[in-house]
Amino acid sequence: MNLQEVSKNPVGGLGRIVLSLIQIFTIAITETGRIHLFLFEGIRQIFIPPVRWRSIMFQMQFIGVNSLFIVVLTAAFTGMVFALQSGRAFALFRAETLTGAVASISIARELSPVLTALMVTARAGSAMAAQIGTMKVTQQVDALMSMAVNPVHYLVVPRVAACVMVVPLLTAVFDFVGVLGTYIVGVKLLRIDEAIFVQKIKYYIDVSDILQGLFKSSIFALILALVSCYKGYCAKGGAQGVGLVTTQAVVISSVAILISDYFLTALLF
Repeated sequence: MNLQEVSKNPVGGLGRIVLSLIQIFTIAITETGRIHLFLFEGIRQIFIPPVRWRSIMFQMQFIGVNSLFIVVLTAAFTGMVFALQSGRAFALFRAETLTGAVASISIARELSPVLTALMVTARAGSAMAAQIGTMKVTQQVDALMSMAVNPVHYLVVPRVAACVMVVPLLTAVFDFVGVLGTYIVGVKLLRIDEAIFVQKIKYYIDVSDILQGLFKSSIFALILALVSCYKGYCAKGGAQGVGLVTTQAVVISSVAILISDYFLTALLF
């Protein structure tokens, strides 16, 4: 390469890759900082009256009750599949009586909080981002500000509060239905002795396992509600922008839930 070519292309291929990585890292840090500022503002608005009980109850119905069917369906087949696979694996070692205990511990600690949060993210988180994003691009958020109504207090706080309250309840339902699915497959299909199956679950499952799963689900609920509301609040560019932030809300929430699950598991266990 001569001097003329160097002057025309001062940054080589490696340099462009480094610059791209720096740009991506900068954008990620900036978005993380904005989300934290959004979180602090939302927490501050919680303690500012009035408490919008009607909006909170409506969001609890939308997020919780309307997500009940998909959570129950996911829990039933998760427990059944887990029991089927683990039961056949344990049968190789003549330890099939541990199927119920292992499946129940896995459901209570990991599967129920993570899968519940992912299902709520797909169904309710995307809707929250789309609703707030539509209000943002149609200038309804600006109209609220012109009427001296704080948009975060009016739009974000009820959704975050409702999500944190109902997702642990959905997780508890997942625990029950998942263990029930495990029982059906283990006892009825794999022909494991019912008394031993239930006794192993009682012996190995502790209340702390269930409580830790519920605690993780509340953290996941905060993450999915915060990210969904934030992405909707930052929407711009009309219908295309709303679709973009809705996709980003689901993807970022799901990835954040899976990453935080690792750190919470390392911290709690």
